[in-house]
Amino acid sequence: MARTKEFDPDAALQQALELFWERGYEATSMADLVARLGVARASLYATFGGKHELYLKALERYLETTDPNIVEVLSQPGPVLPVVRALVRSYAEQSAHDDRRGCMVVNAAVELAPRDPEAARFVESSWSHLEAALTSALIRARAQGELAGSKDPQAIARLLLVLLQGMRVLGRASGGGARLRDAAEQALTLLD
Repeated sequence: MARTKEFDPDAALQQALELFWERGYEATSMADLVARLGVARASLYATFGGKHELYLKALERYLETTDPNIVEVLSQPGPVLPVVRALVRSYAEQSAHDDRRGCMVVNAAVELAPRDPEAARFVESSWSHLEAALTSALIRARAQGELAGSKDPQAIARLLLVLLQGMRVLGRASGGGARLRDAAEQALTLLD
């Protein structure tokens, strides 16, 4: 007879996500995970695999809860550019007031992606998703006459992607509220 799990795997995954997000992959040991989750090491291995597999599942959970919101925001009916401007400004504000955890995707990009193909795939997927949502919104803005016909929606979307992710890095490192707000406003002039 199979033994029933003595813990909630969904709750444990959420707690693992929080710990990895706070500390990063390298600074989080299996002992840290066992202590935070209150789950025996053997149960963690049996349910999630090793630390790396648990990290990837936590990163996937993070993406499932953050990325869809951006698509929803950018695909609302009506004027597009006010929504894009609000999104860029919200990234600047969030990054300026970051609790030093940063964005888990950016953290994965900096810490793991250069040497971990699986983490790199998650990062690239997230960034491609954001770029596609921005491109689609800007194409719609151009079709609605909000964005000049001479503007390249994909090029602007790529610039905004780089800006948004860069703001996450600067926010995590220093806050730099004025720097982030100024950069956001300067980049938004491309939409005029």
